[in-house]
Amino acid sequence: MQMRTDLILEDTTLRDGEQAPGVALSKVQKLEILQALLGAGVKWIEVGIPKMGGEELDYLHASLDYADQAVLVAWNRGVKDDICFSLDMGFKAVHIGLPTSDVHLKSSVAKDRSWVSQQASDMVKYAKDRGAFVSISAEDVGRTDASFLQDYAGIVAEAGADRLRLSDTIGILGPEGYAERVSFAVRAADIAVHCHCHNDFGLAVANTIAGLKAGAKFFHVCVNSMSERAGMPDLAQMVMALKCIYDRDLGIDTTKLTDLANLVSNHTGVANEPWRPVVGKNVFAHESGIHSNGMLKDPRSFEPISPDEVGGTRRIVIGKHAGRAAIEYTLKNANIAVAPDLLVDCLDKVRQQSILQGSEITSAQLIDIYRAVESDATGNAAPN
Repeated sequence: MQMRTDLILEDTTLRDGEQAPGVALSKVQKLEILQALLGAGVKWIEVGIPKMGGEELDYLHASLDYADQAVLVAWNRGVKDDICFSLDMGFKAVHIGLPTSDVHLKSSVAKDRSWVSQQASDMVKYAKDRGAFVSISAEDVGRTDASFLQDYAGIVAEAGADRLRLSDTIGILGPEGYAERVSFAVRAADIAVHCHCHNDFGLAVANTIAGLKAGAKFFHVCVNSMSERAGMPDLAQMVMALKCIYDRDLGIDTTKLTDLANLVSNHTGVANEPWRPVVGKNVFAHESGIHSNGMLKDPRSFEPISPDEVGGTRRIVIGKHAGRAAIEYTLKNANIAVAPDLLVDCLDKVRQQSILQGSEITSAQLIDIYRAVESDATGNAAPN
């Protein structure tokens, strides 16, 4: 099946993302992230869990001030009181979380398949009768019986659900397995399917793309992959992979992706690894002599996208693996007149210093090294 052209990204940083162990965002921080998501053009946002109460409730009331800018989805357990509470607050879109695997039915809610089928139908009908957009889960879809998943898809579709979220709750599926689950649901009922993939084996992005290729319309992401355990699909990675590889432009302002990633990192106190795709500080950094030389001639040599496209910054790094072209470039940018015959000795000392300190060489250090080499070559004292 060909990937749809009407794909919808829904961000859940403010709900599933904040469930990352050790993360606790304040009302002010959550509103700042919400505003940044809206500023980047995100049109569907799962904003939180009203039944949590406390400051979360204050934040969610405030979030409704932005309801004219995006579809704001409130998450609920499969309990009528939860759903009623969210709708009474003013949310027009609700998600209902219910498990469908025998493992979760037994361990989480101590119920069986017939109970969850009836409960799902009743909760969907209640929310639809109140005029809401209704999303509902098949949680732990990786361990849900295939025939029951198809039956369940038909039941919630008949009850009026607008979409079915296929939650690979513990991330145990590979791309082929997740795509198969999506295709089961797509064929079983006339209902939009929503990808919700966890990253326990590092496959969340691949699984989501496989699900979209199998016919899903919606998909979940979190900024910086933040979520429970190993996280969820990263917003920036999904946006850029779909745009650059699959020719699906979601209308996101990609120039804001790096700032958005940095905002969430600052608020959570969790630094992004420098090699994080799209937004990591090393994504547009080049140290290897061959790479730097190629980049200085044509940036397309070793960059699949331009840093400007995602709000990043290109850097030529001087370190153990640097080459003469990078050293000359950096020195000339510092207004140093470079003698080409000194570059070999300069490079040797750069490598020694980089190994000694276990890091890259700053521009100031490089200038000092060059001046020392220059002094040795001329027999004169190095200028201050």
